[in-house]
Amino acid sequence: MDAQELKQYLADAPPSVVRLEIEKHFEALSEKQKRYAHFISRASFYGSRIVARQISPESEPIFDFILALHKSSGGDWKALQAKAGISDEELGYFLQYAAQFLGNNGNYKSFGDAKFIPRGPESAFSALAATSPEAQKFYDATSGAIFSTDKPSLLHLGYPEQGHMTTYYPGSPDITKVEIDAVSAWMEKKGLLPENTRLVQKKDGSFEIWIASAITTIPVEGGDVGKETVFKIEDGILAGKTITLVYGDHSKELAGATASIKKAVENSDNENQRNMHSAYAKSFEKGSLLAFKASQRFWIRDIGPMVECNVGFIETYRDPAGIRAEWEGFAAVVNLERTRAFGALVEAAPTLIPHLPWEKDFEKDKFLSPDFTSLEVLTFAGSGIPVGINIPNYDDIRQTEGFKNVSLGNVMSAKAPDEKIPFIAEKDLEVYKRYRDGAFEVQVGLHELTGHGCGKLLQETSEGKFNFDKENPPISPLTGKPITTWYKPGQTWGSVFGSWAGSYEECRAELVAMYLSCEFPVLKIFGFGDGSIDIDGEAGDVLYASYLSMARAGLTSLEMWDPKSKKWGQAHSQARFSILKCFLEAGDDFCKLDYKGDDLADLKISLDRSKILTAGRKAVGDYLQKLHIFKSTADVETGTKFYADMTNVDPEYWGKKVRDEVLRNKQPRKVFVQANTYLDEATGKVTLKHYDATPEGMIQSWAERDV
Repeated sequence: MDAQELKQYLADAPPSVVRLEIEKHFEALSEKQKRYAHFISRASFYGSRIVARQISPESEPIFDFILALHKSSGGDWKALQAKAGISDEELGYFLQYAAQFLGNNGNYKSFGDAKFIPRGPESAFSALAATSPEAQKFYDATSGAIFSTDKPSLLHLGYPEQGHMTTYYPGSPDITKVEIDAVSAWMEKKGLLPENTRLVQKKDGSFEIWIASAITTIPVEGGDVGKETVFKIEDGILAGKTITLVYGDHSKELAGATASIKKAVENSDNENQRNMHSAYAKSFEKGSLLAFKASQRFWIRDIGPMVECNVGFIETYRDPAGIRAEWEGFAAVVNLERTRAFGALVEAAPTLIPHLPWEKDFEKDKFLSPDFTSLEVLTFAGSGIPVGINIPNYDDIRQTEGFKNVSLGNVMSAKAPDEKIPFIAEKDLEVYKRYRDGAFEVQVGLHELTGHGCGKLLQETSEGKFNFDKENPPISPLTGKPITTWYKPGQTWGSVFGSWAGSYEECRAELVAMYLSCEFPVLKIFGFGDGSIDIDGEAGDVLYASYLSMARAGLTSLEMWDPKSKKWGQAHSQARFSILKCFLEAGDDFCKLDYKGDDLADLKISLDRSKILTAGRKAVGDYLQKLHIFKSTADVETGTKFYADMTNVDPEYWGKKVRDEVLRNKQPRKVFVQANTYLDEATGKVTLKHYDATPEGMIQSWAERDV
């Protein structure tokens, strides 16, 4: 790989290290609530090694290497530098890499799925390793993978048969997508949920499904599919093969998580919390995803808690097949003032959803009003921290029982010093800077609540039973004819749309947010305007900032597209790029890219504010309607082809010219230094410790976390 190609994979210098501020909100909790938050935090962080293990084989030893150096030096990096005989610059590059690594819980970016490598020389890392036998042991265990770039395909996460990196299929370099899909279909038919599993192909062609659990043998009472663990496949491409269920993946970490979660039970505020954490404990201890689904049912019933949480194998973005989930856990404190605005949005949702561009046949019979809270994050253990969450991800629960939305306020508001804002024209900078946070809060609220919360999946719920009138099927607004496709018994949105599902759904939710943000009463809920249409007033400023932000996000998303593999590395980025294309194709000069010369120098977004409610909203509505109807009717063939076209990157213009300019203006993505909590066993009191927003502070926070 030449130097120019390598440049995009270098660790950020410097990384954008920011601190998650939580002290004011945490101190307002009762002592019991502080203990509750502490034990959830501990359970969440116990999964950090699981996350590293799910990213790459070298991530866990890199994690241990960094912490071993901190331990051997007592955090005195200058003394360690002198002992290693390396320069200030070389130490700086190590610390920058370590901060980015710990911020992503691995050596692949959580937002982009691309590997990052140190800027300093390999010799400096070797010299640091030589200062401590323990550090040397872990450094040797990385097998040179920290700096390795000799196989470009391994610089991105993806399917093994395409040469990409994945550890969801460990020790299975020859496993094919067809085989993965066939095992997935068998699991679906068997009723074995995939989120907490990894799949291994043995040398004899048989398969093992590794189930994450603290126990290392099948539960005495049996697992989610009974007491059988070995299955002989009799038909299909797997005919003659065996599938064996193996318990105990990540057993040590899940034993720790289980113990902490059981302590959370003792400090719960109500019966729903106690039941939720008891179900978590069963899931982590015995590998039961049916127990995890039970935890999510109790979670959505726990309305308005002061400490909010969710822990487990949740999001499936990083599995190339889109069904196995990464460990994630958070504990957060409710911001009561901001939650009031989200509560008003929930109340307004039933009147907003009918504005969306489809008939009631394609919408839930009744909007299940969720709990929607604004949270200040105490702990978020995973590969990255989002700004908003809408879960659970199980369609059968979401469709009939409900869901929850959370907005993560201190993540959203965290700013790095001297943050640059490329691609926004000078004339728009003042409005953009003043209203981008407000616009983003509105967007996140609409995205999570009405975006992920709206829509009906037309299903044959069981043999011969349908959740729509089968004899008089709904008329598709796209064809003017009755629908001909729907979900069959046992099928889910994820199982039908597979690896497309994550990005497709994020795009649909983003479009709902863009469409409904044009409703000025929504802007009033968040304190902007009086609810009347005023494109030139403050509410119009917020709407303009929202559309500018989306266009800019679509542009900068090209960083996440790899021109060699022609692969998107991030679901949200793929979605936002397609929305920018939607803006540009809206016509009437609504949106265009301005630049000087063929090299696209001084590239800026030009968006006509006066046409947001006309050409802009119509283009968004047309795009949204297609995505929604294809999803609602399980029309995977038409839907995925359409979405593939919308997210296609023309290699010459977008993939070369525009992307080069995006990379020239690339800004470091924020990594967050999180506080730790400490319990005094004698008094039962919990104290909070913050750390400096520096690479050294990031490393110290992890060293003192002791996971």
